Amino acid sequence: MGGLLWQDARVVCAQDWEAIRHRLHFGQRFLGTVVLVPRPGAIGVFVDIGLPVSGFVDVLLLPSDAERWPSEGTESDFEVWWADERPQIRLKPADPRFVREDFAEWLTRWRPGWPQERGLPVTVADVPPSAFEAASGDA
Repeated sequence: MGGLLWQDARVVCAQDWEAIRHRLHFGQRFLGTVVLVPRPGAIGVFVDIGLPVSGFVDVLLLPSDAERWPSEGTESDFEVWWADERPQIRLKPADPRFVREDFAEWLTRWRPGWPQERGLPVTVADVPPSAFEAASGDA
């Protein structure tokens, strides 16, 4: 990969982050490499997706058994899950082996609007994912 490693990533200014963010869409796929698993089973994994900001998969999206998490060096596809004012791209593994076992049920409860959000610019929802429908008036 031609991207930066998490520890080498430069800190982007707010203007650069907004420019990057305006090019992102929910569900957009990136080929990424897992570069750090700081506390397996507790935090999540950092992913290099070739951009000057880090990618991160939250523990909530990963399998309950940390042995099933992608390990450092794993190359896989990841989808944009969230990107707010913080210069970090929240990702979801595209490979079902690396997603929580009850993802469909969890999604229905915590982010029921995900299917409709896919393809939309991340900037349309500057509210937490679970509040997206309520904020858009669809609740």
